[in-house]
Amino acid sequence: MAQDRYSRQILFKHIGLDGQDKIMQGHILIIGMGALGTHLAESLVRSGIGELTIVDRDYIEHSNLQRQTLFTEADADAALPKVIAAEKSLLTIRKDLRIHSHIAHVDRQFLEEYGKNISVILDATDNFETRQLINDFAYQQNKPWIYGGVVQSTYIEAAFIPGTTPCFNCMVPQLPMLNMTCDTVGVIQPAVSMTTSLQTRDVLKLLVEQSVDTKVTYGDLWDGTHRQFGFSKLYRTECSTCGTNPTYPYLNETKRQYASLCGRDTVQYDNPNISQEMLAIFLNQHNIAFKRNPYMLQFQYKDYRIVSFKGGRMLIHGMSRPQEAINLMNQLFG
Repeated sequence: MAQDRYSRQILFKHIGLDGQDKIMQGHILIIGMGALGTHLAESLVRSGIGELTIVDRDYIEHSNLQRQTLFTEADADAALPKVIAAEKSLLTIRKDLRIHSHIAHVDRQFLEEYGKNISVILDATDNFETRQLINDFAYQQNKPWIYGGVVQSTYIEAAFIPGTTPCFNCMVPQLPMLNMTCDTVGVIQPAVSMTTSLQTRDVLKLLVEQSVDTKVTYGDLWDGTHRQFGFSKLYRTECSTCGTNPTYPYLNETKRQYASLCGRDTVQYDNPNISQEMLAIFLNQHNIAFKRNPYMLQFQYKDYRIVSFKGGRMLIHGMSRPQEAINLMNQLFG
């Protein structure tokens, strides 16, 4: 059955039966289940990946449907968490898939709990700080990870392999387009597909134990430009992640209670002492209307839309500065 399903992939001379077996033994962690994450998950599931862990902290909105391939209008109407809808969709593609989905913000604790038994980590975020965290964890744990970025019609991709390539930090000064997100300048779906095609290619190469170039690939699909540059010479012995005396500073940062979501006009507030049950009682007592589904609770307060997830994490829409969120939470809860 497996040979028939993956017959065209097995015929490819760089994979074959042995390579397909290795792909089916792989376990991939995808961080982010937006445009990049949904494309990557679907490609890898169709390629025969054995086990998949997906994580995302957000839920589906109608603006996602233009480029996030695993979701439907019904998912957006229900405001389902992205990983819940993604898991359901992926299991319709392959019922034998071993999948683990997490509605969560990725921090050191999450990576240490779920990131160690992984073949490759895939970056599908739009967040520079999260990439720094992934980079530190990957080099500390000797796990390869693959960076991908997309905004407007531009794409960028690179694979970072501990012990073989310099790390993300070494390359940062040379990277184009780090200061924009699709929420601020837009994105077209073909540029997403280009990015994830490059990322998926490198995942498959790593799984079948073939070499991956130490190169950054980037371009503009609209303009038809496509470039590469090598970064093997960018290694810095003093690098805090991959240098001779690594300290992994992003793993050791103090967890912040408030954080701005890049390009989202949204602040995340994290307070594990506020359960959804407690919040519902509080809102009822103060005559504040709310809606809920099995995964989250939503309400309006002072013209801000607030979404609460299990575990005490909230997204406050309509603001961009953590201080605004602090003031609002003080007004709401005292």
